[in-house]
Amino acid sequence: MKGWFEEDTTKERFFCGVFLYYGGKVSKKEREDGYMAESTFTYEAKGQVLVIHMPKELDHHNCRNLRYETDLLLAENYITKIVFDFSKTQFMDSSGIGILLNRYKQMERSGGKVAIYGAGVQILRVLTIGGIGKLVPRYDSKEAAIAG
Repeated sequence: MKGWFEEDTTKERFFCGVFLYYGGKVSKKEREDGYMAESTFTYEAKGQVLVIHMPKELDHHNCRNLRYETDLLLAENYITKIVFDFSKTQFMDSSGIGILLNRYKQMERSGGKVAIYGAGVQILRVLTIGGIGKLVPRYDSKEAAIAG
């Protein structure tokens, strides 16, 4: 694991079983230790924005982990916006809708925002049927989602 502070401003921290990256990108080479399996989430903090990179499949098994890990991250950090990255997600069930609604309500109560980017046709269909499309804005890129 890299140090907490680095020359290139990329920092990572291990917190309660979660790697949290501050700035910069994590290359595939850096993650060859097997950390990112198909059902895990990665979290990236950019200032007061938390970017959550969703796994290939988002179901009731890994939604429990997402809920627990984001509860810990939101409790310890001052987050004003959550951005969900669905670029690698191919399957999502109603548990995914539930966690998105939960985070939307939590951010709304605290005056924060939620955004989505990278969702494919199938995931967009699930989000629309679940009513998320009316509540959460969708963007084409991570940069637009963070700025929006």
